Amino acid sequence: MSTTAVAPLTIEDAESLVTAAHRAAEAAGVTVSVTVLDAGGHLLAFRRDDRAVLISGETSTRKAYTALQLNAPTADLVDAVQPGGLFHSLPTALDRPLLFIAGGVPVHREGRLIGAIGVGGGAPDQDHGFASAAVKALA
Repeated sequence: MSTTAVAPLTIEDAESLVTAAHRAAEAAGVTVSVTVLDAGGHLLAFRRDDRAVLISGETSTRKAYTALQLNAPTADLVDAVQPGGLFHSLPTALDRPLLFIAGGVPVHREGRLIGAIGVGGGAPDQDHGFASAAVKALA
């Protein structure tokens, strides 16, 4: 049986994701923070504009971590954490707090999870759009 290795998310990829998300946000006139994690949850790239609120950095990191852990865009998980939802008790089951607000998007290569990006600072739908645009630009 042979297996094909999937290239991991590199620092260059992470920097490209950060740049693409920031460009999308700047085009919309929004100041954001962007975090990119590799498949193991390690920080590969981060950028917070000086005009962004300080909490946006923590927010972008938690969004990326949530998207990575659950391998799904955080925008798709909001209903799942409501009472009666699939993940209602999950946030207390993990060591790190998750954040179920749009703006976290997993990054895949050849159908495999290789990392995640989180964007914080704009409205949730804007953050999701900036993160999604960055992932599309990487492909």
